[in-house]
Amino acid sequence: MNKRKLLKAILAALQAELDTFTRAARSARAEATDEQSRAENKYDTRGLEASYLAAGQARQVAELESAIAAFSGMPAHKFKAKEGIGLGAVVELERAGERTTYYLGPCAGGTEVVLARRSVLVITPQSPLGTQLQRRQAGEHFDLRIGGQRHRAYVVSVG
Repeated sequence: MNKRKLLKAILAALQAELDTFTRAARSARAEATDEQSRAENKYDTRGLEASYLAAGQARQVAELESAIAAFSGMPAHKFKAKEGIGLGAVVELERAGERTTYYLGPCAGGTEVVLARRSVLVITPQSPLGTQLQRRQAGEHFDLRIGGQRHRAYVVSVG
């Protein structure tokens, strides 16, 4: 898998999400400061709720901007045959006959992109799966613990 194309796809997905949240944050801020959002009595909380929403969306915008900066600086490092899984690795994992592909990124866990008809899910080193994958090598079998259950897994490739 071409890691440069993968990083571009991840950045495009994050940018699209950022654009959506930026529009939503602007809209929520406009609603929070609108004259019609003023409380009519002590039980009217429309303006307060809108300001909470605007603040949450502004935090999400900041997190996405930070993620874009982090991924923009990621090198397209090619992992060697016996090099253990680390930050920036593309990992193909087989579990119960099903293969899945992951990218171990610095943040933005849960972001999913499709590249060359393959779905790639971004995971972080802090995630339960990311923690268990670190330092493993291609060709290694191990017991994967997810949701309190053990699954036999196999590292097909690390790139």
